[in-house]
Amino acid sequence: MGDVFLQLDGIKKSFGGVHALKGVDLEVRLGEVHCLAGENGCGKSTLIKVISGVHDATEGTIIIEGKKINKLTPIDAIKMGIQVIYQDFAIFPNLTVAENIAMNQALMTGAKRMDWKKARILAKEAMERIGVNIDPDVLVERLSVANKQIVAICRAIMNDAKLVILDEPTTALTAKEVERLNEIIINLKNKNIAVVIVNHKLDEIYQIAEKLTVLRNGKNVAHGLIEEFDRQRFIKCLTGREIEEALYRPEESKEEILRVEHYTKKGAFEDISFNLHKGDVLGITGLLGSGRGEIGDALFGLAPAESGTVLLNEKKIMIKSVQDAVKHKIAYVPEDRLTQGLFLERSIEDNTIAASVKKYFNQFKLDHAAMLETTKMWIQKIGCVASSPQAPINTLSGGNAQKVVIAKWLNTEPDLIILNGPTVGVDIGAKADIHKILHELASQGVGVIIISDDLSEIIHNCNKVIVLQNGRIVAKESSKDLDEAKLSALLSSEINKRGGH
Repeated sequence: MGDVFLQLDGIKKSFGGVHALKGVDLEVRLGEVHCLAGENGCGKSTLIKVISGVHDATEGTIIIEGKKINKLTPIDAIKMGIQVIYQDFAIFPNLTVAENIAMNQALMTGAKRMDWKKARILAKEAMERIGVNIDPDVLVERLSVANKQIVAICRAIMNDAKLVILDEPTTALTAKEVERLNEIIINLKNKNIAVVIVNHKLDEIYQIAEKLTVLRNGKNVAHGLIEEFDRQRFIKCLTGREIEEALYRPEESKEEILRVEHYTKKGAFEDISFNLHKGDVLGITGLLGSGRGEIGDALFGLAPAESGTVLLNEKKIMIKSVQDAVKHKIAYVPEDRLTQGLFLERSIEDNTIAASVKKYFNQFKLDHAAMLETTKMWIQKIGCVASSPQAPINTLSGGNAQKVVIAKWLNTEPDLIILNGPTVGVDIGAKADIHKILHELASQGVGVIIISDDLSEIIHNCNKVIVLQNGRIVAKESSKDLDEAKLSALLSSEINKRGGH
C-alpha cells in the first residue's frame, strides 16, 4: 500500500438542526481498496459529498496528500484527483462512449468543440488501462448497466484520478458482472489508485476490500483490516443489534395453497410447473434473462401466460389482467419499487391504502380516521421508521420504502404474495425485518414466493427453490440440500451451455 492520500479528522456536517456527520475520521492510502459501509441514513452519502467538495464540512480537517485543505470545491477535488461515480453514473445517454469518456477532459481544458478523432483515441487508451473493450462509437443508452458503469470509470481515470469512489456499485449488477467489476478495481489498485467502495454486502466486500470503515448514525463505529471482521461482528457494527441469520425450515404441510401446471408464455418461459404448501416460502432464481421475473409478472396479470393452469387454494383461476389477480387475492411487490410500487410524492398513508381503498368507503365517503389507524398499525407492525403517517415516501430510506410497498399489499389480505427482488438496495437491518415478516405470513397460511438472484437470500429464507435457465425449470430443490456453492453451480451451468457468454 502506498502513501496516505486522504485523511479526514473529526468531520462534522449539520443541515439546520440535523447532525448528519458527528465527527467522522477516515484514512485512505494510494493503491488500497477501502470499503465504507453503513445502513441507509448513516451519513455515507454526506461524507462522500464532503470529500468531493459538494458540501462544506461544518467542522473538522481535510488533508489531501499531506496538505490541509481549508476550502474544497468540486472542481478542486477533481483537479486533486478525486472522482466519485454515483449510482446513476452521471453519463450522457445520447452521446457515444468516446464522447462520454472524453467529455470531462474537454471541459477541463476549456475546449470549445469536441475533437472526435482525439475522443476515440482517449477512450481506447482509458479502456486499455483497465482491461476492457467497448465500441467507442456506440451510444451509451444502448449499453448494459455494467458497461455504463465501466464508461464512468474510464472517464474518471482520464482525469488522472488518484482516488475513485464507487457509490453502491453492484446494486444493479449480476454475479458475473460483479466479478468483472472486481477485476477492474484490482487493475486500478495495481496502478496505485485508491478505491473507496460504498457497500454493505459483506460477501462482496470480502472479495475485494482490504480495509473497512463502518458508520452508524453519523459516527465511526469500527475500522480495521477486512479479516478482523467476521459476519456477526460486521452485522453488529452495521446495525447496532444482533441479527439471527437462521435458515428458514418450516414443518412440512400437506395443505396446498398454489399449484401451477405447464405455465407457458412464448419468449419468456415454457412448461413451468410447481406447487406451494402452507408454511412454504418458494424461491425462484436464475440469471438475468432466465425468465424468473416474467413468471411473477404473469401470475399478477402484468404480462399474462398464454397457456397453463393455476389453482389457488384448490380452485382453478384465470389471470388475464392485474384486476383478475387482485380479485383472486394475489399481491405483487415489483422489482422496481420506485416506478412500479410507490407514489413517491404521496404520503405513507396514501401508499398504504392505495391497493385497498375500496375498504374505506363509507356511504360514498372515505373514512379518513380508519385509513389513518390502519396506516399507524402497519407502521408499527412492519417496523417502518418515519416521522408520521403523512411523511412523503421520498423522505424514507430504501428499506422503509420497501416495507411500505409490502404493507400496501398485505392490507389487501392476500392469499398469495409474490416479491420480485424484495431486498434490492435494502440494508441488512431492514432486510432481516422484511424476511421475518415473510416467514410469519407463510406460517399463517399465506403463499409466499421470493424471486431473487441473491443466493444468500434464497438459501436462508426459502425452504423450496426452483432454478430457471432459458425460460425452463432445470432444478427443483429443497434448500436443506443446497448451499450457495451448489446453487451458484446450478446457475453457472447456464453460462457453460451458452459458451461463456
